[in-house]
Amino acid sequence: MSGRYEVKPGMMAFGSCGNTQADRQVFQIDDNFAHYRQIKLLARGERLSKYYQTCNYSQAVAGAIARLIINRLIQEHPQHFHCQRSRDNTLKFHSQLTKETLYLDSELQLQQVEGTVVPAYASTLDALATQVQEDLTIICRADASNWLGAVHLCYPNHWSAEEKIGKDFATIHAPVAGMEKINRRAGAIANTMITHKPMVRFAWGLSTDTRLNHHPKPPSGVSVSQWQGRSFDLQHPRLYLRIERQVIWGLPEYEAALFSIRTYFRDCSFVKKDSVLRSKLYAAIQSMTPESLVYKGLVESKDSILEWLEEG
Repeated sequence: MSGRYEVKPGMMAFGSCGNTQADRQVFQIDDNFAHYRQIKLLARGERLSKYYQTCNYSQAVAGAIARLIINRLIQEHPQHFHCQRSRDNTLKFHSQLTKETLYLDSELQLQQVEGTVVPAYASTLDALATQVQEDLTIICRADASNWLGAVHLCYPNHWSAEEKIGKDFATIHAPVAGMEKINRRAGAIANTMITHKPMVRFAWGLSTDTRLNHHPKPPSGVSVSQWQGRSFDLQHPRLYLRIERQVIWGLPEYEAALFSIRTYFRDCSFVKKDSVLRSKLYAAIQSMTPESLVYKGLVESKDSILEWLEEG
């Protein structure tokens, strides 16, 4: 909306964006749930380790993250999720959306599942992540170091769970054009994520399709050009804003934070019809540095996209 493409933390207080009830939800569920779920199942079926990784992810942190996710789901969507705690402190968690029931022990480790998923759930985090429309990452910290402790990433936007797992904030974001100033404060930003009250931020890019899974490596049998979703055709224009709603929920007592990523698409043919939004998008694309254009995959498409937007 500033008419400039900017790379900045942009973190706001959770629940403050003006969309009332939806803003107060970590996990946003809508009519597209079945589609999002199917994409996760397809990704897991392709090769689970391509999309789900952990590194130095302690049982204590895993339990705390599971408790946070379960508590938010039953609070935010009581019509879809409920749980029962037994006398021995074990938990039975049920999703009305997937018809699955998870049985967890007193430390919230997965013991049993009612429902058939292939491959079988590898952990509580794997099971819970497959009940929601968000991707999940967990930042951990010990002493002066921080690292990506767990990642469940079935809707990657041209990055890989296997490449990022175990790395610190600055290393993870090093390839992002324009991140240099932010990365110099990487330790302070990781501290903010872990110790501050819950926050939300938004990120945007452009895509020529609405495929949720844009892993850098396509599945076998699919060409790279077909998979990337960054080839704009002026004769048959398809262009979408790919928007990520990212929620950061710190657990300072565990030196960790949950970072959720919910992907949305907005058809730019509708953006184009709004003269203000069209001019803002045009100016923002025009303001991108050469490095940002490379990172966003827009080097070859920029001029065609601007010409299409200019048509009004």
